[in-house]
Amino acid sequence: MPTISIFYGILIKIFFYDTDKHHVPHIHAEYQGQVAVYSIEDGTLLAGDFPKNKHRLVVAWIEIHQKELMEDWQLAVTGRNPFQIRGLDQ
Repeated sequence: MPTISIFYGILIKIFFYDTDKHHVPHIHAEYQGQVAVYSIEDGTLLAGDFPKNKHRLVVAWIEIHQKELMEDWQLAVTGRNPFQIRGLDQ
């Protein structure tokens, strides 16, 4: 599960071959022990729970980097390493 971005203490990860559980392109976000899964297509929270302010940051980041995220998703689901994506604080 490569970490593709880190910003404001939030780790963004994409798992290899991760197509079965959520059935849509998605990322995993981690912050201080909390984990949430977000749709890449529209930023919808698919699973988990996140602090409200961190949730808004993740959704904004997804919107900004949607094209790059979809490209990384295609790499990861075929077992190839995704690229790093800039965080909001860089």
